[in-house]
Amino acid sequence: MPPSRTTPPGAAGQAAGGVPPAEAVAPLLRGVAVLRTLTDAGGTLSLSELERATGLARSTVDRVTGTLARMGYLRLDGRDAALSPRLMELGNSYLAALRLPGLLDGYAEELADELDESVSLAVPDGDGIRFIHQATRRRTMSLSFRIGDLLPAERTAPGPVFAADWTEAQWARWAARRDADPEDRGFPGVPPRGRDGRAPRGRDDFAGRAARARDRGWAVDDQLIEPGLIALALPVRDPDGRVVCALSVVSHTSRHSADSLPEALLPHVRATVAAMERELGEAGPSPAGYTPVGGGTPTPAGYTPVGGGTPTPAGYTPVGGGTPTPTPPAPAGLAAWTGASKQELGREFVESLARGLTVLTAFGEDREALTLAAVARATGLARATARRALITWEHLGYVAVAEGTFRLTPRVLALGFPPLSRTTLPQIATPHLAALARRVHDSASLAVLAGDDVQYTARVATSRIMSVNITLGTRFPAYATSMGRVLLAGLPDAERAARLARTELRPLTPYTLTRRRDLAKALDRVRREGYALVDEELEEGLRSIAVPVRDRDGEVVAAVNVAMHSSRRSVAECVAGVLPELRAEVARIEADLHVAGRFARIPAA
Repeated sequence: MPPSRTTPPGAAGQAAGGVPPAEAVAPLLRGVAVLRTLTDAGGTLSLSELERATGLARSTVDRVTGTLARMGYLRLDGRDAALSPRLMELGNSYLAALRLPGLLDGYAEELADELDESVSLAVPDGDGIRFIHQATRRRTMSLSFRIGDLLPAERTAPGPVFAADWTEAQWARWAARRDADPEDRGFPGVPPRGRDGRAPRGRDDFAGRAARARDRGWAVDDQLIEPGLIALALPVRDPDGRVVCALSVVSHTSRHSADSLPEALLPHVRATVAAMERELGEAGPSPAGYTPVGGGTPTPAGYTPVGGGTPTPAGYTPVGGGTPTPTPPAPAGLAAWTGASKQELGREFVESLARGLTVLTAFGEDREALTLAAVARATGLARATARRALITWEHLGYVAVAEGTFRLTPRVLALGFPPLSRTTLPQIATPHLAALARRVHDSASLAVLAGDDVQYTARVATSRIMSVNITLGTRFPAYATSMGRVLLAGLPDAERAARLARTELRPLTPYTLTRRRDLAKALDRVRREGYALVDEELEEGLRSIAVPVRDRDGEVVAAVNVAMHSSRRSVAECVAGVLPELRAEVARIEADLHVAGRFARIPAA
C-alpha cells in the first residue's frame, strides 16, 4: 500500500529498512517514530493524536514524550506535545559535519541579494533532495522551502543535476518508489500529484531531464512542484569533481518563464558556483575525511580526538518546568546525565532513548566520520551501548557506515528541522515568558526596537484585577521603557548617540528622564550592570525591569521585561527577587535561540 499523508513517518522509515535487526534499540525506534510524526504534522499534536498516528500504546507515548521533554527536545503543554527548538541540535550535528552550509551560505545570501530571488542549497537524499540552506526573498507571491524539507527528485531543479550521475541501481530504486507512491504522498513538503500519478503540469520525463542536465550542466523545474513555481539549479563540485550539492534559484512565472530564467540568471549563478568551488578547494578535506554528499566511501584520514569536549544540549529542563538541570561535563557527562535522570524519574524516563539520541550529537564540525570508539568517547557511553544505537540509526537510514567509520546522512534533518527552521524569536520566547510569569506572578514581555520605539512581539499577562494591559504590536518610546533602554544600551556607541540626538525626550510623567546627559548616563549603567529598571517614567504606578536577549554572536536582538504596579514590589525587591528569575529565563531563551540560529535565520519579530 503506498504511504499516505497520515502514515506514521517513523513507521514508514522502519518499513523502508525492513525488519529491525535483533540488536536495534526498540525505544529508540519508537522515539524516532514520535519525532517524525510530529515533524510531518508541523511540530504539534495532541498526545491522543500521537497515539493514533504512531500506533503506540498511550503509556508508551507518555513515556517517550516525557523523556523527550526532559531532554528539552519537546514541550508538553496540557494535552499537546510540541517540538522544541533544542531538537535542532541533532540536525545541527549533521550540518556542521557536512560543512557546506558554513562554507557556502554567504555566497548564497549574496546571490539572493544580487538577483532579488530566493536561493537554496540542496543535497541528495536517496531518490529525493533535501534543502540545507535557504536565502529567501519575502514577497506577496513567493514560495520557499524549509531547511530539511525532502522533495521527490523528479519534481525539482536540483533532482536532474544529481540524477545525471545515478547508477542503474539508483534508477531502479527511484522507479520502485514511483510505482509504490505515484501521488508522492510520502513527501509532505510538496503538494500531491494527481490521481494519474502526474505532477501538476504533467511534465515528467525525468530521465530526459537528467540527460539534458548532464549535457548542459544545469536544470530547470518548470512548475513541477506547484503552478507558478520555476527554478534553475547548477551542481557544485568538490576539488575532485564530485557533485556535493546543488545551488538553485527559485522564481515565479510572474517574473520569469522557464526559458527566460536561465537566459537571465545563468551568468550570475555560474559565477557564484565558481566562487563556491574555489571556497571548497581552499577549505580542503575535513580532518575526519571528506565524504561525497551523495554517498560513497569517505576519504581515509586519521581521526582527531575531540579536544573541546562534546556538544551537549544546554540546560535540560525538567518536564514540569522549574530550574534546568545543569549541563553535564564533557565527555562523560551525557551518560552521567541520563543515568541521573533515570534515577530521579524511574520508569517514566526511557534512558535507552535518551542515550540513543545523544549518539547523533557526537558528530559535528571536524567530526564528519567517526569510529565506534570515537562515538563512545564523545558521548561517554559504553561501546556496546553506542554500537546498538548506531546499528539502530543505520537501520533507519540516519547513519551510514563505510570502512569502519560512521557518518550522518541528510535524513537526520527529518527529526524536527523543517518546522523548527521557520520558528521566530517570539515563538521561541513565549513558553519561557509563560514560565517566568508563573514564577513571579506578573506579566512578562518580549520587545524589539522599531525605529525610536520598542514594539511588543510576545507577551504573557497575569490574571490580576489590576495588571499591566498591553497588546502585541504596541509601541512605546524606547527612552522611557526598561526594554527600550536595554536595547539602546546594546547599540554601538555611534548609533546610540545618533538616536539620542534625534529623539525628542518628552516628559511622559513627572519622573521621565528628559535630559540627554542623564539618559546617556543611565544607558551606560544599563550596559555595565546588564539590566534596566524604569520606575514610573512611562506611566505613573508602572514599574518594570528588563534584560537583553543576545544572539549567537553576542549582539542584543531583543529584550525581556517583567512589569508590575509599583505597589507590588519595591525597587529593591525587584532587583533582589525578580531580576535573578528574569536572567535565568532569558538564559533559557538564548540557549534555544543559539541552537535554532546556528544554521537557520531566526527573525526577531
